[in-house]
Amino acid sequence: MTTATSAAATSATPASGIVQQAPRTTVLEVRDLVKRFGEAVVHDHLNLDVYRGEVLSIVGGSGSGKTVLLRQIVGLERPTSGTIRVFGEDLTKLDAARLQALRNRWGLQFQRGALFSALSVIDNIALPLRELRTLPDDLICSSSLLKLQLVGLSARDADKMPSDLSGGMIKRVALARALALEPELVFLDEPTAGLDPMASDDYVALIRELRHELGLTVVMVTHDLDTLVALSDRVAVLADHKVLAALPIRELAHVDHPFIREYFLGERGQRAMQALPALPGATREAMHAPAPAGPQSGEA
Repeated sequence: MTTATSAAATSATPASGIVQQAPRTTVLEVRDLVKRFGEAVVHDHLNLDVYRGEVLSIVGGSGSGKTVLLRQIVGLERPTSGTIRVFGEDLTKLDAARLQALRNRWGLQFQRGALFSALSVIDNIALPLRELRTLPDDLICSSSLLKLQLVGLSARDADKMPSDLSGGMIKRVALARALALEPELVFLDEPTAGLDPMASDDYVALIRELRHELGLTVVMVTHDLDTLVALSDRVAVLADHKVLAALPIRELAHVDHPFIREYFLGERGQRAMQALPALPGATREAMHAPAPAGPQSGEA
């Protein structure tokens, strides 16, 4: 630690001697979100924060509204009521031009890739750049090739069509397209769905590497526990039309709610959580022991 940093840390230390963490920067803020389809309530005064530089995963049971929440956050669905702020701007109050300008600061990878079947790999990646209508073709081409290589593919793949690609390659091309505009924030919808275990592990390693190399904030919807454990800093659990808790996985294991306990302490959850590094001096039994009943402080 440099002298300046040490001095700053010392001056920030209260009289109690407990060093307080610096405030985190919020890049996404959801407040009192309500979403209804007719009489069906999907979200009921849902709250959620996402902080700069973290990977936050969203999980929930079937029909809990994970993808609906993601679609509202990226502006593909309008909430019934409530506010969604991204980079401090309320999406529900932006005109079309300002919303598009804001969307250029994030990237989105759809669950099945959503590549355009009539476009080559390189043209799929280049599409967000071409839509800007401000860049020359040679710059678009060179930038798209760089993104292709960034996700572990080669220039030989540039002219292939989506029908020529494996499932893992489709995911990587979709990710390259999501990164085309060099976003600060990336949304991933079921990024490892449909991949075999080896391809899934490779993809998780890629996301982890890119997150650190590019300084990304990542919001991920997933049902895959291994992906969840491998990548997440925090996990937001959707149930009962709300975010029940948004906590590190190790802390979620202590939240006394039927869905959370079944999800994280059931057979599959326990197996996936074996990948968590053990705390110094902690046993696995202690790590997963239920907490005393009482109010939870983890609601986002």
